[in-house]
Amino acid sequence: MRIEQTGLADVLVLAPQPFHDDRGLFTRTFDAEIFDEYLGAPGTAASFVQDSQSRSALGVIRGMHGRSGRGEAKLVRCAHGAVHDVLVDIRPASPTFGRQQGFLLDDNDFRHLYVPPGFLHGFQALTPTADVCYRIDRPHDPHEDLAVAYDDPELAVGWPLPVSVVSARDAAAGSWRELLTRLR
Repeated sequence: MRIEQTGLADVLVLAPQPFHDDRGLFTRTFDAEIFDEYLGAPGTAASFVQDSQSRSALGVIRGMHGRSGRGEAKLVRCAHGAVHDVLVDIRPASPTFGRQQGFLLDDNDFRHLYVPPGFLHGFQALTPTADVCYRIDRPHDPHEDLAVAYDDPELAVGWPLPVSVVSARDAAAGSWRELLTRLR
């Protein structure tokens, strides 16, 4: 597994190195020892406590979601299909505060993201079905949910496909401006 830095402070791409043969392929999608060594923080990988998975149809957007309080760290990967994954830095003290970056996550190269606490996260399914797996470092607490509308004009996320379905919760999410006021 190779680890790469991104254009957002502290966000990492974990790039497995699949082995292909006449049977198909094998890949190690995560290696705690390599991850902890890269971060210089032994035991960080062991702090992940919950795994979740979503399945979405073509064009579905899930996001933009975050957590208040201590936030949450997560590992995100697309186990089946492909998604356009977007992160927005909402840490006021960060050198990349307010910046966003999109990533292609798919079942071809198995890349996934390490997202530290303090980011909005969302994605759009690019294939007829897309399964996204999340590993988070603390149990979900709905009282700490943050959300910004996926189509907020100030946030201006460039979704690659027309939107097919969005949850009622995501459609009713607040604005980027409201979140900025809350964070300051």
